[in-house]
Amino acid sequence: MSRSIMWFRRDLRLIDNPALLAAIEAGEEIVPVFILDPKLIDITGAKGLAYLAASLQSLDESLNNKLNVRAGDPVEILKEFKKKYEATSVHISTEYDKYAVERDARIEAAGIELTRTGSPYAVAPGRVKKPSDATNYRVYTPFYRGWLAHGWRAAVAAPKTIKAVTPDPKDRNFPTWKAPEGTDIPVAGEKAAHERFKHFKAHGLDTYDETRNFAGIDGTSKMSAHLTWGEIHPRTLLAGLGENKAHDTFRKEIAWREFYADVLFNYPHTDKDYYAPQFANMRYDEPGEKFKAWCEGKTGYPFVDAGMRQLVKEGWMHNRVRMVVASFLAKDLHIEWQHGAQFFEEHLVDFDIASNAHGWQWTAGCGTDASPYYRVFNPIEQGKRFDENGDYIRKYVSELAHLNAEDIHEPWDCADGYKNGYAKKIVEHSSERIESLARLEEIKVRNTE
Repeated sequence: MSRSIMWFRRDLRLIDNPALLAAIEAGEEIVPVFILDPKLIDITGAKGLAYLAASLQSLDESLNNKLNVRAGDPVEILKEFKKKYEATSVHISTEYDKYAVERDARIEAAGIELTRTGSPYAVAPGRVKKPSDATNYRVYTPFYRGWLAHGWRAAVAAPKTIKAVTPDPKDRNFPTWKAPEGTDIPVAGEKAAHERFKHFKAHGLDTYDETRNFAGIDGTSKMSAHLTWGEIHPRTLLAGLGENKAHDTFRKEIAWREFYADVLFNYPHTDKDYYAPQFANMRYDEPGEKFKAWCEGKTGYPFVDAGMRQLVKEGWMHNRVRMVVASFLAKDLHIEWQHGAQFFEEHLVDFDIASNAHGWQWTAGCGTDASPYYRVFNPIEQGKRFDENGDYIRKYVSELAHLNAEDIHEPWDCADGYKNGYAKKIVEHSSERIESLARLEEIKVRNTE
């Protein structure tokens, strides 16, 4: 009997999984495998691991408990499975980050051919190029136009039947990682992804352009963690979108993810290094006590602190708030963006290497932002604008729950603002904004000498 191996990675789903369909077509039976790569496990935070463990259980259920899960070197494990089941092919969805590319090259150098079908993107990185000179786009808006013009294939249904080998019990090494006590991470799995997207389409999609920035309401899709582990494909999210402003705004958010993946593909060093190299010359402060206060949500700025506490508790943070806390670290505390990006990597269940690195660099001012001015978010005004009633702050910063909408954004101006022990401001935003612009001016001068 001919068999093929389906190596699941960041595509933990049955619906719209071209690699799975290719594996089914290539053999009479498939051998579904997930490999717990120690190098990736080591850099994934506790909440992310707990999410992955739950997602693997969900995938296993949809495969009628036929998923093989093994920990170790992918080369050795794939060799073992190929020999054990006399498999003639190994099927994967192509990944594009630096580690994945090097890992897959090492596997093929060891004599294991990988059959690549599909990717985690509607349009794979490297595909969208300028028509004038066939180079990659460095700015989002023209990339978006090119991405739309390129287009993508329609989503496909899950296979009607999957004939999979019955695993050896010793190959069923499902991790038992649990979320840390006191945390509340999202529900994982393909089923949860589709249920959430159905809810979003019914209650949030048609007003997305108006509500997505308001932190205190359920106005975003919350698809990010599901996309990270491929529990749903972006083509599924794009299917059926209309041309109105709300739908187009949501389409553009999906395109941002694909733009950042394209940027990282073309500039692989920017996962940890500067996209705009002159910013490496800027003066930065060491991440001491102020960085600790930022991590713990004790900066004294309510909107910032609410975001950081949401991150630590849920492994997720509202996107508007991500920009505000990132700006605060880089431009109020003058700490290099990599420290914040690393903290996000430790805590986010939706960690995506390209979106994280380039979201941080965009906000820090050293990324792909085409804005002619240096953007410094005002953490007080951002809170007033995007959490007007203070509901978001009240939910995560219990020390301020007694304050009304008028007082909650500036508790220092309120007689009883600190009665529950809320942290005093660790810096003054107005003066740090001036300092940030002064440091920017220094590298401009230095670069023209």
